[in-house]
Amino acid sequence: MLTERQKMILHAIVDDYIRSAEPVGSRSISKRGDVAFSPATIRNEMSDLEELGFLEQPHTSAGRIPSNKGYRYYVDHLVNYAAMSGAGPELNVMKMFFAEKLQQLEQVFQQVALMLSGLTNYTSIVLGPEVFSTTLKRLQIVPINESTAVLIIVTSTGHVENKMVTIPEGIPMSEIEKAVNLLNAKLLNVPLAHFRTKLYNEIGTELGKHVNGYEELMRMIEGVLESDQSDRVFLSGATNMLTQPEFKDIEKVKDLFDLLDETPKLMKLIASAPEGIQVRIGSENSLAAINNCSLITATYSLDGHPLGTIGILGPTRMEYGKVIHLLDRLSIDMATILTRWYK
Repeated sequence: MLTERQKMILHAIVDDYIRSAEPVGSRSISKRGDVAFSPATIRNEMSDLEELGFLEQPHTSAGRIPSNKGYRYYVDHLVNYAAMSGAGPELNVMKMFFAEKLQQLEQVFQQVALMLSGLTNYTSIVLGPEVFSTTLKRLQIVPINESTAVLIIVTSTGHVENKMVTIPEGIPMSEIEKAVNLLNAKLLNVPLAHFRTKLYNEIGTELGKHVNGYEELMRMIEGVLESDQSDRVFLSGATNMLTQPEFKDIEKVKDLFDLLDETPKLMKLIASAPEGIQVRIGSENSLAAINNCSLITATYSLDGHPLGTIGILGPTRMEYGKVIHLLDRLSIDMATILTRWYK
């Protein structure tokens, strides 16, 4: 349990580090009008906060920076989102955006992603409602020759997609048809966003009992279905990462950019977020590529049913209060515009 003085000093350090991206020393904290302690007192408290794991000291500096634990405490206990005033101009931009008459629903999601990346200078990811509401209706496979077939995908929206696939070597067409029949039985009305999880967690074992070479077949079918979802994920501001001091080394962020290019992984990352606003800091993220980032997500709903998710990806040195305030407001506005659109 932190003392009130430690909370105040931790709050000041996180705020200063978010603004400057430079390690924070006791003298700079003592000069703040809202911290009435001497540099010596602040130094002692900083040492205690470091021992408790809330701060870290870079080797090259006498100052401290927040640890992931420090950011988590800041987000959970120290930021007063309701009193956030720094997002005022951004909220006005959002208000004007939603006052416009957008002609296509897809345009809404594209523009929301663009607007958010511009307002925050981070990377924005928006999942359209189709990711959650579109379900699989039917799979059908039509052989062309011994090594090639056409896989036909029909979704609940009436969309029909034909994909040319290479049949894994040594697997007869009868086994493929058996697998497709099983998938039709098990994946009927499953949202595409949950396809991969259900495929591996529930269906894989059963396929293994009845179908030879099922693992190769699963990879083939998974790849086909997930490639059909790229137009439902709207990404903006990926290069904003390079403007952050933490990501100046391009080699360091190669894995991050690779992830942003992989729609299925990106979609799974955002779609797995629970309802409401969620903040995942550093290593709390399941993918190693974003272990040096923070991801804040918010769901938007229609009549109480979640329809999609908005995410902001940035450095752990993120303006948490501002971003959470924006996403909270945006999720309400999205629900309003979708209600008008659908009803």
